This record gives sequence, C-alpha cells and structure tokens, in this order.
Amino acid sequence: MHRFYLPPENCRGDLLWLEGREAHHALHVLRLKRGERVSVLDGVGGEFFCDVQDTAKNSLALAVKEKKSTPLPSCEITLLVAVPKGKIIESITQKSVELGVNRIVPLLTERTITQLDDDDAEGKREKWQQVAIEAIKQCGATWLPKVETPQTISEFMIRGGKIELSLVGSLQTARRHPREWIIEFQKSHGRPPQSAAVWIGPEGDFTLEELRLIEGAGTKPITLGNLTLRVETAAVYCLSFLNYELRHN
Repeated sequence: MHRFYLPPENCRGDLLWLEGREAHHALHVLRLKRGERVSVLDGVGGEFFCDVQDTAKNSLALAVKEKKSTPLPSCEITLLVAVPKGKIIESITQKSVELGVNRIVPLLTERTITQLDDDDAEGKREKWQQVAIEAIKQCGATWLPKVETPQTISEFMIRGGKIELSLVGSLQTARRHPREWIIEFQKSHGRPPQSAAVWIGPEGDFTLEELRLIEGAGTKPITLGNLTLRVETAAVYCLSFLNYELRHN
C-alpha cells in the first residue's frame, strides 16, 4: 500500500486532498486510479486508510475508510549530532526515523566543517525535514520527528528543554557503558526515563571545552566500544541501544 504524508491540520473530515509534491508523485509516478487503497500519515500518530475517490490534473481526493492512532513512545528520544560533511546527515536522518527518534538537532561545533549562515541553516532544516517525511512514508512510522535548525551547543543549552537522561559519546573523558547510566536512573527515580538524548560529536570528537560544557549540564559520558566509529555509525548504534533499552523492556 502506498503511503503519503499530510500535516495534521489537513487530515480533518472524511475527505482528504493530496496536492503539490504528494499529488504529483501519486498522479505522475504511481499513476493511482479511482478506487485504489492508500495510507495517509499525519505525523502525530494518525494513519488514515483511504480510497482514491477522484483525480484531477494536480490533486487527488481521498475518502477516509478507517483511522488508526498510535500513542507516543514511552520515552521520547532526541539525537544531537554534529553536522558531517556532504550528504551524510541525510542518511543519519533517514536511519534515525527508522529507529524511532522524536527530535533531531544538528549541531555546529568547533570541528564542524560545514558552516552555515541563517538563511542556509533554515534551508538545510527544510531539506532535512523533507528527508524525514520521506522516511516515515517508507517505513510506516506514524510520528514525524522534528528536525531543528542547526545550532551551537550553547544555543541548545539555552532553549533545548528538559531531558531526563542525557548521554554523550566520548573518546576523551572517563566514561561508562550506557546501560549503567540507565540502571542508575531507574534506581534513583523508580522508573525508566520518559525522555532521553544522545550527543554525537564530529569527526575528531567534541573538543574538551565542548565536552566540559555538555557534561557540566548533567550529560553522562558513555563508551561506544574500543573502536572509533564514524558519525553515522555512532548515531545508529546509540539510537538502536536506546530504542531497545527504553522502549522494549
């Protein structure tokens, strides 16, 4: 079944309309016809099973036949990742969606090669958010992660919000296995964390000053093993671990 995305404000009522990019794909790539069954995701837990009711040159009318709702995961997970060079961030975004991340925060660090002004940063955010949209359509995730505008560590510290358990992959400071921090949190709170984050540094890792800033805000340093991982590998490793430990126990 083909999946499409519509923002929640466009998913009210018994008739949904595909327009723009989604309609073009449905009409001119998939060549959908009247009566075919499709799925529409609203990015906030809703999935609508629809029949194509009518097609026009640049739009489709979809009749809603069934709706399912998926609650938020028991633990909301944030990925903070230094922007790598090239298009690697697009792959990281795609894999993060598949692993159930709720928020992606691209970081501009001292060792980040990519430099962006305000206009570039917003343009990149929109592009990466579209990558996330395509990823939920591919994997069937009903919750669309929010991709934030690239920002510095200090900027995130000011407006990033409260996270119950924050971890940082580190090569330079005393570190522990991430499971040890989860167990310690559960012992002290009597429950698993309801929100968690993991920080992934750039090629060459965070600087010591950056690590002191991150850890000074209560983030716990973790080991990712004896090997030095690429940024995209470290992100997948950490998200896989957190998804398993905090959502499947």
